[in-house]
Amino acid sequence: MKRVSMLMVVGVVAVSARAVDANKWELVWSEEFNGNGLVDDTVWNYEKGFVRNKEAQYYTAERAENVVMRDGNLVITAQKEDFADNAKYTSGSINTKGKKAFHYGRIEVRAKLPVGQGNWPAIWMMGVEGGWPTCGEIDIMEHVWAHSNTVHATVHWSKDNGHTSKGSKIENQKPYADFHVYAVEWDENELKFFLDDTPYFTFDINLAGEGAANPFRKPHYLLLNLAIGGSWGGAIDDAIFPCEYLIDSVRYYKRK
Repeated sequence: MKRVSMLMVVGVVAVSARAVDANKWELVWSEEFNGNGLVDDTVWNYEKGFVRNKEAQYYTAERAENVVMRDGNLVITAQKEDFADNAKYTSGSINTKGKKAFHYGRIEVRAKLPVGQGNWPAIWMMGVEGGWPTCGEIDIMEHVWAHSNTVHATVHWSKDNGHTSKGSKIENQKPYADFHVYAVEWDENELKFFLDDTPYFTFDINLAGEGAANPFRKPHYLLLNLAIGGSWGGAIDDAIFPCEYLIDSVRYYKRK
């Protein structure tokens, strides 16, 4: 993931999530993480190793110390520990690539963000076709401690053989203090991003090109990860570990 190149601020909010309007939306798939142990491997893949953005963590696969279902949540835990390839930190990143794709509709994730300097949790999507940034990237939520009261949404794409991005942010007093719903509503014209019930960023898909070649008119897969340090996470406070990122549910709705 590259970082935000254009930001807009929408004021401080204190909101709580309401139920999705059943007159507008039909639930077609959900992951409630109600089991115990490792995630369902018919839906989720693990990333492994040092992956992107000069991050400090080594992502592990099928290791409950980093990714596990517990007490009705997916728990992604970053640990300070010596590991493979001289890693000093471990964490988890899972995705639905090749197993579950999304194309238009409402994608929402109810999550509680981790606390402390250096953590960088994200909820995001990548296009099924092609490499980055041509495939398109939809960042539903990113949070870094340098902007601890702020969550970010960003859209990345390629145009004229270059990387282009546009994003926004919304301030919320201590968003990490409780669970919130992070969502995007997506159709052939726009992507609209929400924190709980508050829409704060709308992206005109035509900016990424007209017609079927536009990456945001094609299916994307979902990623959930907790990065440590790196190009945006910044300096790391070792006192925060172990550091937990809780995801209560993922839900995918289609418009009626």
